[in-house]
Amino acid sequence: MTAAAPASPAKQYDPFATEPRWQTFWEERGVYVADPEQPGEAFSMVLPPPNVTGSLHMGHALAFTLPDVITRYKRMRGYNVLWVPGTDHASIAVHTVLENKLRQQGKSRFDLGREEFLKQAWAWKEFSQGTIKGQLRRLGLSLDWSRERFTMDEGLNRAVIEAFVQFYEAGLIYRGEYLVNWCPATQTAVSDVEVDSIEVQSHLWHFRYPLADDPDRFLVVATTRPETMLGDTAVAVNPNDDRYRKLVGKQVRLPIQDRLIPIVADDYVDAEFGSGCVKITPAHDPNDFEIGKRHNLPFINILNKDGSINENGSIMQGLDRFEARQAVVKWFADNHLLDKVEDYTHTVPYSDRGKVPIEPFLSIQWFCDVSDMAQSCLEASQQQKDPEFIPEKWTKVYEGWLAKLRPWCISRQLWWGHQIPAWYVRGDDDPQSYIVARSETEAYEKAREKFGDEVELVQEADVLDTWFSSGLWPFSTLGWPEQTEDLDRYFPNALMSTGFDIIFFWVARMTMMSQQLTGQLPFKDVYINGLVRAEDGSKMSKSKNNGIDPLELMEKYGTDALRFALVKEVVGAGQDIRLAYNRKTGESSTVEAARNFANKIWNASRFALMNLKDQTPAQLGSPDPEALEWSDRWILSRFNSTAQQAIDLLERYGMGEGARLLYSFIWDEFCDWYIELVKPRLRSEDAQSKRTAQQVLATVLEGLLRLLHPWMPHLTEEIWQTLTQVEAKTSIALQPYPLPQAEAIDPDLEREFALVIDTIRVLRNLRSETNLNPGQTIAAVLQSQSEAERSVLTRGRDYIASLAKAESLSIVAELVEEPKQVAAGVVGTIQVLMPLASLVDIDALRAKLEKDLGKIEAEMKGIRARLDNPNFVNKAPADVVEGNRKALAELEKQAEILAERLRKL
Repeated sequence: MTAAAPASPAKQYDPFATEPRWQTFWEERGVYVADPEQPGEAFSMVLPPPNVTGSLHMGHALAFTLPDVITRYKRMRGYNVLWVPGTDHASIAVHTVLENKLRQQGKSRFDLGREEFLKQAWAWKEFSQGTIKGQLRRLGLSLDWSRERFTMDEGLNRAVIEAFVQFYEAGLIYRGEYLVNWCPATQTAVSDVEVDSIEVQSHLWHFRYPLADDPDRFLVVATTRPETMLGDTAVAVNPNDDRYRKLVGKQVRLPIQDRLIPIVADDYVDAEFGSGCVKITPAHDPNDFEIGKRHNLPFINILNKDGSINENGSIMQGLDRFEARQAVVKWFADNHLLDKVEDYTHTVPYSDRGKVPIEPFLSIQWFCDVSDMAQSCLEASQQQKDPEFIPEKWTKVYEGWLAKLRPWCISRQLWWGHQIPAWYVRGDDDPQSYIVARSETEAYEKAREKFGDEVELVQEADVLDTWFSSGLWPFSTLGWPEQTEDLDRYFPNALMSTGFDIIFFWVARMTMMSQQLTGQLPFKDVYINGLVRAEDGSKMSKSKNNGIDPLELMEKYGTDALRFALVKEVVGAGQDIRLAYNRKTGESSTVEAARNFANKIWNASRFALMNLKDQTPAQLGSPDPEALEWSDRWILSRFNSTAQQAIDLLERYGMGEGARLLYSFIWDEFCDWYIELVKPRLRSEDAQSKRTAQQVLATVLEGLLRLLHPWMPHLTEEIWQTLTQVEAKTSIALQPYPLPQAEAIDPDLEREFALVIDTIRVLRNLRSETNLNPGQTIAAVLQSQSEAERSVLTRGRDYIASLAKAESLSIVAELVEEPKQVAAGVVGTIQVLMPLASLVDIDALRAKLEKDLGKIEAEMKGIRARLDNPNFVNKAPADVVEGNRKALAELEKQAEILAERLRKL
């Protein structure tokens, strides 16, 4: 495959033809394939694996582009770079997708059976994974696709089984009955961090429980979940509450179940809340669970897995939990046992996946004791700052999670995922009659030793929590548990780049599991990226319908434009960004500005290539230092200073600051100033001056393409290939990142040249303010009492005269006679004067400015009248009122500018 760029660039940059060509070239040529036998310090990362449940969103575009900038930079700095791609099997998410499809057909997964359901899951994985991989390639990420992984591929499945067995043999995994977060929608347990607390408007119902020995007396209990009283096994009071002290040890009747339950005393009860009496349902509330254990209370489960009431709910059996809630309230009201109902706002735990309220549910599950692992990681963070979080503030969040971890429920009642490597003795009801093994063969060997030769085994039906396999990702992707060449060379990873919302979900689990299984923390640095927010600052979400499809913007503006726009908006590590986007037109001014930047570079490169006359930088060679003109030394100094700043920023993960730095250097200094300054020399008959100008132009252009490559890989590859004429034998991605040449950096020269540029800029502004036509020449007077400033101006006289079109330029210490009619500006302590005599008709110019000012003032008066009218402000749509305020502010700025121009006249 030949991916050579055109012999000469087209008049306009076409990202839609260019970008796919180079993406194919990079992959086919193995540009990003790592070789552990090659020299260079290792720099490795694993891509946070997207779920195989759909397509990438704008958050992915930012989160994946940021580390790609670093990866490309490190590769160009000579590091031996590996960036591993992959996808996650996402148990619950895939189940949700497939079961929704089955539900539309009037079926469930149980109608299909496990084998057929898994066939459909694998088919979905192949389809969705193909979509995601195409989008990752479209982003231009420098991933090593030869090492692509999937959390359920053969190697990673082996790693998961090995991790489970090692944890079990170390006494860290066990099976037991406990209260778990149960999602009735997905019918599986979910971890604490998969639960969202949502504030809801509800009620607090107060019910009367008659005393067993005096039915005319009642204890009043309050609850937000009336249906759970079907499983009450006690009423608790505070032992120091004088109102109920004498009742402790007695019984009340649970009316709806006609069951006697004890009154117990427990310090957990808040005597100030409600009546001071609390109903205790140990099987359906985590706090009640602990009270139940302390007081040896029965645990009565009243729910089925789908959230309906089971046989223990007697008269409510078969009702949905929320139907049962209303039925219970009605029963108490009908029996005159409903004391009162209050409006009540409280938080309700919702399943992150199922989007329904979770139920604390008593069941036998598999658990992982993470206490020792968490403590080890906490000490490493507190004592060695390992890993180091960027920004540092997220360290406290990470440590906070580690400090409060409880046993991790790792089993899920699903079919798609890593089936737990445990086998039960068929027909044995003892929940502890099981074998944990690496294979069925090994399980039978162990079982025969333990239970006899005739034993028959059946494997655990549950699968592991998705985060169990994801927690192994940094080392399982490199071949663990085998001691592979990749594992030896690239582990621990150098960097983990991810979002703040999964610091516990993923980052903490990776550190804990890696520390336990490999003896090392999995990565050195953790870069926490921010969110891409909607234009109004709100979080993008499907429910708000305010998301932005990155593919649409790439198809409109190109991939490099989107990449650069997103990264350039990042003010600091971890900061959220807002993306300007017009939902009616599908346009983004932010991304459009980045596309304009790409076009600016393309046009400047075309100009350079046309003036280099098919000579490459290598053919032209380095310029003779003695032949360099002042502007040459300035641009070379600025280039090297910029290279030093870019390196400093990237070493601190300042990808956004680096983007803004290069934008300013390339657009303002190289394109707008140096190219303009060098044009006369490129047309000159002076062969030496022309050759030096070509050499400097080629040197700086080639260097800035390498500087910019990590941010805009496709554009820079296209231009660099044409400039260097390497005929696609190599890639700019494999070239060295420009290292600053200290001897070329001259801060004094840069400050002096900046004075010249600012002077030209002021003269150009004065020309614009006085409406001079572009070809009209002027006279200019530059006055400064500073000898140093006059010396600089004198040195830059030709540049000033040329770019300001000044046929007469005077540089003086004092004004002999100040012109009567003059446009004036200031640079430092320099007065910049442009006499207007014979240039413009002063009276006509004044009349025009006064007329323009009058129109603006009239318009301002009308808007102010509207905004001063309460009827308009209170009744007009908010966006209309705000639009008027913005318009007024803009007009006020215009009026101020015109008034100042009149004052100068």
